[in-house]
Amino acid sequence: MAANQFNFGLRSYYFGMAMLSWFISPWMFMAMSAGVVLVLYRREFHSDVLALLNERARCAQHVGEIKAKYGEFGQVYRPEREAQVLRRIQDLNAGPLPDESVTFFFREVMSACLSLENPLGVAFLGPLGTFSESAAVKHFGHAARLLPQQSIDDVFREVEACHADFAVVPIENSTEGAIGRTLDLLMTTPLKVCGEVVVRIHQHLLSNETSLDKITKVYSHAQSLAQCHEWLNRSLPNAQRISMGSNAQAAQFAASEPGAAAIAGEAAAERYQLPKLATSIEDEPNNTTRWVVLGRQDASVSGRDKTSLIMSAHNRTGALGTLLAPFSEAGVSMTRLESRPARHTLWEYVFFVDIEGHQSDAPVAKALAELSQRAAYLKILGSYPIAVY
Repeated sequence: MAANQFNFGLRSYYFGMAMLSWFISPWMFMAMSAGVVLVLYRREFHSDVLALLNERARCAQHVGEIKAKYGEFGQVYRPEREAQVLRRIQDLNAGPLPDESVTFFFREVMSACLSLENPLGVAFLGPLGTFSESAAVKHFGHAARLLPQQSIDDVFREVEACHADFAVVPIENSTEGAIGRTLDLLMTTPLKVCGEVVVRIHQHLLSNETSLDKITKVYSHAQSLAQCHEWLNRSLPNAQRISMGSNAQAAQFAASEPGAAAIAGEAAAERYQLPKLATSIEDEPNNTTRWVVLGRQDASVSGRDKTSLIMSAHNRTGALGTLLAPFSEAGVSMTRLESRPARHTLWEYVFFVDIEGHQSDAPVAKALAELSQRAAYLKILGSYPIAVY
């Protein structure tokens, strides 16, 4: 409706400008009117943008046929190439559109073209309406084949069993820290980390009730309840807090129960048609969650990469310092260090580490080679492009 009104107004503006030429010359009026008709006709029926989009889509189809012919059908998605294209577009963007909007548009174009080669199956923690769905769509676009799963374990299994091409799993939140189950599964999975997704988290209180006084139960995922702990203490101190498997599941319960509410995101509110009783109730204004993308292939060098790994130290004095020394000696920056109990031995710990650079970069390769000599255990989870948004 708004788009139609805009088009009507634009046409009126064009013809109004042509009418002004009548006061100069009737011949100019006729020429201006004909020019307006020609411009509007081209806008309506001959879109250069549409033609270019379809030309790109035909190229994508042709590339897919070549890959299938030579047995490279599994390499349709190239995360490093996509990151390079998006960074180049951001560098070329002169505005007024912000980089985020331009990146979203081009990612959707690439997603649609990839689906013509081979629709990518993407597993994530469901049901539909979760933040994990938002992360999967943000990274792979709306043309991807979304495969919601009941647990993070199921997400891993879908890709390991080749029922899905990629998995998108949460790994850490800026407020509540690491997602323990994801870290545990990364220790044993054969899958490779080939990408990351960063999403700003806005939590909303969703309910069919019209006031906070009527809320007696609040459903949500444990992480979301923790992220809104102080707000709940202030606004709903007497409401029962019930932990659910996902925020979308919480929204389903809240939609069917009187006096119930759910803490969830925009996607859940739209999918389950729940009004927002309160918006952006997260305690930390910069609340952000990071997901990793898992696949069966390594990502190549993109120019701005990150490498994730797991390591453990021998049980002796100064062992952790000995493990970290190769990074500083090689000039490699470490961006994350997280400890986690080793599941096979009591009171033993493993360390999850993120470093800047690709494992094939000379400084990183040197540091990893030295680390392999010092660590009791070392597993390279993968190198991947730093998120582009």
